Amino acid sequence: MSRSHSLKTLVAALAMNATVMPFTPGFLVSARAADSASAISVRHASSVRYKTQMIDGVELFYREAGPKDAPAVLLLHGFPSSSHMFRNLIPALADKYRIIAPDLPGFGFTKVPAAANYAYNFAAITDTIAKFTDAVGLKNYAIYVFDYGAPIGYRLALRNPDRITAIISQNGNAYEEGLNPQGWSAVQTYWKNPTAQNREALRPFFKQETTKWQYTHGVGDASLVAPESYTLDQVNLDSPGNAEIQLDLFGDYQSNVGLYPKFHEFFRNRRPPLLAVWGKNDPFFLPAGAEAYKRDQPEAEVHLLDAGHFALESRGPEIAALMRDFLARNVK
Repeated sequence: MSRSHSLKTLVAALAMNATVMPFTPGFLVSARAADSASAISVRHASSVRYKTQMIDGVELFYREAGPKDAPAVLLLHGFPSSSHMFRNLIPALADKYRIIAPDLPGFGFTKVPAAANYAYNFAAITDTIAKFTDAVGLKNYAIYVFDYGAPIGYRLALRNPDRITAIISQNGNAYEEGLNPQGWSAVQTYWKNPTAQNREALRPFFKQETTKWQYTHGVGDASLVAPESYTLDQVNLDSPGNAEIQLDLFGDYQSNVGLYPKFHEFFRNRRPPLLAVWGKNDPFFLPAGAEAYKRDQPEAEVHLLDAGHFALESRGPEIAALMRDFLARNVK
């Protein structure tokens, strides 16, 4: 067996392992609530199921847990991750909610054959996820949105606003003031002038050290970040052709910014219950993006955590406790 194949086998096994995230100090919610979320995670860790669903030739991988008739929560990941980022959150919610977490096309274990001629843009991914929600029977559901998951979740909301029961945004941006000029400068340059040179300048985002940095930047204790997280992401980034997929999505992200006014209109008109849980040290999405939700949805609940972009890695039990409290009050 080759070393490369051995690594892929290893990270695939790690991806399926729903280990329990350790308790970390300094929670903004009570220690009792976080302890309770951790205990629930232990009891339900073995209940996560790993499935695929065919959608227009795409073999969409997803994780599922919880009672079929319970209120549903759709977890949408971002770049460069997959549903693996929810490996600890899913069992922490599965006693009371039906949890569904797909790998988006271009990420994780989802397979898109070349014959599908898939267009890697946010409109196409939203189409796929919309059909996926129908295929797995999600009629009404809350959305947990992170990074790329935010524009995809909000595009779903624009299509079928009555289906969205609540929103949990964990560093899922929808406001221009949330875009860190430093973190987005190279991408925005590509938007303004999509030359081959400007496209090439984005390739450092796919380096191993950059992937690890996205997970560890802004984290007080980097030893809380499980190494399989960024290792699994890097295997996907290094797979043949994936860099071009990611570059296409970088270029198309400007279409999401163009939809921000429509997202804001949805928040204002529909007033969905909204919880913004933000790693305040995120190098890409500033805390101002979390606070901005209150401008359009004044009842939005905003929590700024001492964490980075992937706040679930270091503050998972706290986020789970905040979600359980929020969902209990708003989703029946």
